[in-house]
Amino acid sequence: MTELRSDQNNKKEANKIVRGVIIAVIALVIVVGIFGAHYINTSLQPFNKKDNSEIIVKVPMGSSSNEIADQLQKKKIIKSAMVFNYYLKAHNYSDLRAGYYSFKPSMTLNQIVLKLQKGGSSVPLQGKRVVVREGVTIDQIGDSIAANTKFSKKDFLNLMTDKSYIQELANKYPDLLKSSLDSKEVRYNLEGYLFPATYNITKKMTLKDLVNSMVAKENQEMTPYFNTIKSKNLTVQQALTLSSLIEREGVTKKDRRKISGVFFNRIDAQMPLQSDISVMYALNKHKRSLTNKDTSVDSPYNLYKNVGFGPGPFNNPSIESMDAVLNPQDRDKGYLYFVADLKTGKVYYSKTYSQHLETNSSLGQ
Repeated sequence: MTELRSDQNNKKEANKIVRGVIIAVIALVIVVGIFGAHYINTSLQPFNKKDNSEIIVKVPMGSSSNEIADQLQKKKIIKSAMVFNYYLKAHNYSDLRAGYYSFKPSMTLNQIVLKLQKGGSSVPLQGKRVVVREGVTIDQIGDSIAANTKFSKKDFLNLMTDKSYIQELANKYPDLLKSSLDSKEVRYNLEGYLFPATYNITKKMTLKDLVNSMVAKENQEMTPYFNTIKSKNLTVQQALTLSSLIEREGVTKKDRRKISGVFFNRIDAQMPLQSDISVMYALNKHKRSLTNKDTSVDSPYNLYKNVGFGPGPFNNPSIESMDAVLNPQDRDKGYLYFVADLKTGKVYYSKTYSQHLETNSSLGQ
């Protein structure tokens, strides 16, 4: 009986140990899971939201996404190379390009990826730089040039209206600029043709050198699209004009393509595009809301009054907006109106004006 009780006690003790081990393992798994989720969530955030200092990174030709991620982590631009790579795979991001880049620790992973997809500078970034952002006008580029170089805004704007200089560029890039020179009542022939990118300023660089590099970059990026633009019976000027409107009207790739579809439907119906962007360009000022007087301004750029494309681009758009022009979505649904919820950014589309007014009313706009 003593031996039986001893065996029973041993079994009970063993069961306690097994249960203890199981509980410990479960607790460990839970702890690891919690810390793992926290690590991932933390790593998806900017390295330092308050740090806007510039960090130069060189991405060599042929670099893999793993190599790029490792370099970004070493430079303290991202928190985790592993999480960055998972982020790329989860969103099917690819086509990261070589070049010299200027990153900030405050940038989000999405901002970093978009920059890597556009491509960096072909020359080392050093000294002063001019940043041309997507959707800025020639007037705004003039402000940036004046703030970051020895060149004045006045000299830049004078160059933008120098007919002989514009003709030189058109002779060099006929496929790119011919339709701009053919257009009438254009404010600036190079509006829309100064590609959004970061431009390095060297000591010997002239103002013409700087503008030349912007137009050369535009030609390089646009060359793959020339045949498609022609096949759609568009001129480069028309395609860039719609791109410039879409750049400011839409945010996501999907909405930009749907807005493109709305614009083409309105053009086919011989309806004015009625974009606020066109009126603000006509007024040469930015306004949060437009009055009836604003939308009646006498200008060929006012697409509330005038049908068609207008004289030319309203800003310098990204290549993503050009892609939307050439790949409009939902044209067959007959949408002629759209409005964005100012609080959420969600865009709503309508076939009729009454539906459009109803949507506006429901949004309180």
